Amino acid sequence: MKKILLSLIGIISFYSCSQNENTEKENLSLIGSWKLIETYNSDGGSTPSWKSVENGYTYSFKSDGSFTSNRFSECTKGNYTISDNKLTLTFDCTGFNTGIENSPGVFIEELIFDNSSIILKPTYLNCIEGCSFKFQKN
Repeated sequence: MKKILLSLIGIISFYSCSQNENTEKENLSLIGSWKLIETYNSDGGSTPSWKSVENGYTYSFKSDGSFTSNRFSECTKGNYTISDNKLTLTFDCTGFNTGIENSPGVFIEELIFDNSSIILKPTYLNCIEGCSFKFQKN
């Protein structure tokens, strides 16, 4: 009985460490500057596809959980967290609200690591045929 209990404790500890390591690896691989290079969407009548973006906006993620971005001229900084493949961007400017996010200044994106790129799928937009934003590390 003691051996079974110790085995279960070992399995639970290993699983917990693996979960923490995965989150830490995601945070570490997100660290740095990322530039929007493609969008995936449809104009309503065509099949959704990836389209190149010239002069896309950027995000710069730091290891302390802060970020800067030139996406919005009204607010260029904030904090981020990652949980369950969701990237939460909380812009840090009093009264900042674009009207598209669920909570003022808070943008929640599904985060997908794709080789040397990241793909952000907004949870706050109603994209009937799907929409995504692909970023490449600068």
